[in-house]
Order: sequence, then structure tokens, then C-alpha cells
Amino acid sequence: MNMLHTQNNQYRGNTAIQLAPLSPVNDPWDPIGSLSRYGGHRLTSVEMTVTNLCNMRCEHCAVGDTLVMAEPDKIPIGEMIRRLEEVEHLETISITGGEPTFSNRTVKEYMVPLLQYARSRGVRSQINSNVTLPYSRYEQLAPFLDVMHISFNYTSAEDFHQIGFAKAGHSVSLEAAAKLYDRMIDNAQRLSDAGVLVSAESMINYRTHDKIDEIHQLIVDMGCQRHEVHPMYPSSFAKDLPVITREQMRRSIELLLNSRDSNVWMLFGTLPFYQCSDNKQERDLLTRLANERNVTVRNDPDGRNRLNVNLFSGDVFVTDFSDVPSFGNIADSRLDELFDRWLKHPLAQGVNCHCPAASCCGPNLLVKDMYYKDVNFHMRSAILE
Repeated sequence: MNMLHTQNNQYRGNTAIQLAPLSPVNDPWDPIGSLSRYGGHRLTSVEMTVTNLCNMRCEHCAVGDTLVMAEPDKIPIGEMIRRLEEVEHLETISITGGEPTFSNRTVKEYMVPLLQYARSRGVRSQINSNVTLPYSRYEQLAPFLDVMHISFNYTSAEDFHQIGFAKAGHSVSLEAAAKLYDRMIDNAQRLSDAGVLVSAESMINYRTHDKIDEIHQLIVDMGCQRHEVHPMYPSSFAKDLPVITREQMRRSIELLLNSRDSNVWMLFGTLPFYQCSDNKQERDLLTRLANERNVTVRNDPDGRNRLNVNLFSGDVFVTDFSDVPSFGNIADSRLDELFDRWLKHPLAQGVNCHCPAASCCGPNLLVKDMYYKDVNFHMRSAILE
């Protein structure tokens, strides 16, 4: 299996743009790259919410409170592309929802043009999808798409049924859920074969922390080129779910590292562990992660090099599931201007630290609020043994 299987020749006009393959040494979504190049955070990534419709109701969904049964019209696609064109240092875009492919009209009229624009500019693209719908939806996107990001927190169709429809509000049969589960696996394999980097994200939570190794093996069997792992934090729709301890998170990651397929890129994100911590076991884990083959720890892009645009209102947020209100709208402001406005926000100042020695941008808002409310990261230094 070629884990770095992707298309690298992109075009803008008649000029070929050579892009390095996405890999453990080239992850343009990580803000550490642009921070190092420019000496400060720059807007290099834009995420767009294209729908609030979804065919599932997962218990852990970060945006579950925004999901609806019907939605208004979106702003014109030309307006969004015009604003993207103004972003000076744009390197990546992400498309999210809801389930972005829920409506075939959204696929044709919004997603395909956005991906084509990104491809023409040499900008990397990602879609966040459950890939449970007919393959024809994804087939339209595959020629222009770099990363298909899927959620995978299951060891069986029974797990998928219980987790994926926990908040459905109506009965969903195991038989119906199993068909979607099988289609998800088949679609992921077909997209991988079509040249898309399929990245399966698992969350470390009360259901998965002691069987994350089993989940990883299924992801490998599906043909995914990357396994993305994030601890789950109680937020919005998922705020009432049981919370595991940092110690359980650490042990779960060690379980995964001890059993993983080292040929598959493993990307960890939003870990609550830092080299400036006084907990030696957590520091030792970070050291191990830094030395493992095909393992990376991504700094959180949200609010560091990325903003979210709601395509119904044009409102701009630090992330699609943040409690932070919108701080502007693309109708009257450029995205670079709005990003500069965000960097001056007191919340941004509270987490805007950078440790070159550890290649660390500090905690995101959720992690700081949960574990480090009274900690000033600007006053801490990395402990590197």
C-alpha cells in the first residue's frame, strides 16, 4: 500500500505547480510551518461549512446542536471564491458540515467548484465526511480532492449503530445501520484506490480508549493511508458524555503505539500534553511520539492559521464548533483582515504561545479551558531531557 498516494501536479492557468506529497514531513494544515516561515501566525487555511444536514446523529458530534432537517439558501459560490482569492498565503481549504455530500446539489454547485478552485491554485483540500452515501457523490469529488477525512470509532457494525444514531430521535434498525457501515468501508477503499488520501479519525473517549488498537487494525484493513487520533473533549452536542482522565488518554496512546502498523501515517492532534509540563510521563510520551516512525503531532489549526466561514450567513468563526461568537462577515471584510482581528482577541492572546524548542503552539481553547484554566503558558518553558 502506498500511504503517500496522491496527485502532485496542479495547475494555475497554463503553469504547472509542483507540490510535495502530503506526508509526515509535509502537513500544510499544521500552523507550525507558516509560523516558522513568517515569524507569526498567518491565515493559510480556510474551512467552510456547506451544510447543516446529516443522515447520522453521532453522540460525539461537535456540531450536533446545529444540525437541522431543512436549511436556507447559501451565499453565492462566486462570493466565497472571491474571498479565497484575496487570501495572500492560502495553502489549504477544508469543507465540512453536517454531512457535506448530503445534497447532490451542494456537491455539484459548491463542493466541486471549491475543489476545482483549490486545485487550480495549488491549494490542498480536505472534506470531512462520513462517506456513507452512494459512491457517485464522492466520485464527482475524487479527481480534485487531496484528503477525505472520515470518522471511525468502531469495532463492528453494532458499534456504528449505537454510536452513529445515538441522538437520532427515532428508531434506526441495526440492519439499516449495518448497510451504511459496509458502504462506508467500501467507499473509503474506492476513494483510496482513486488517489485520494483517506484519513480516518478516531477519538479517544470513554468508548474507545481501551480498544483503540482494534479500531486501528480495522482502519488499516480499510486501506486508509492515515489514522488520525484526537482525545474527545466535552463540547456543545457532546458536553454530557463521560470524560476520561489524562492518564487514561496517555495509556490509550501507548496501547496504540505498541500495536500500530508503522507503515501507516499516524497523526495525533489536540493532545493535552506539553513539553513544559511537570508530568514526566506525559513528557516521555511526547518524546516517544517525536521519535516514532510515521508519527506526527499536529498543532491545532483553529484560530492559529485557520478560520471557519459559514456559507449560509457569511459569518466567520474561529472554528465551526466554538462558543466564540462570529467576529465578522465576508460580505464586508477580507478574510486576512478578520484573521488579524481574531489575533487581537483576548481569547486568542491567552493561547497564542509558541515554543520553538518543542515545535509547539500551545493548547487550543477547549484544552486550556478543561485542563489549564489558570495556567499562563507564556511563563512556561519546555523541559527537554
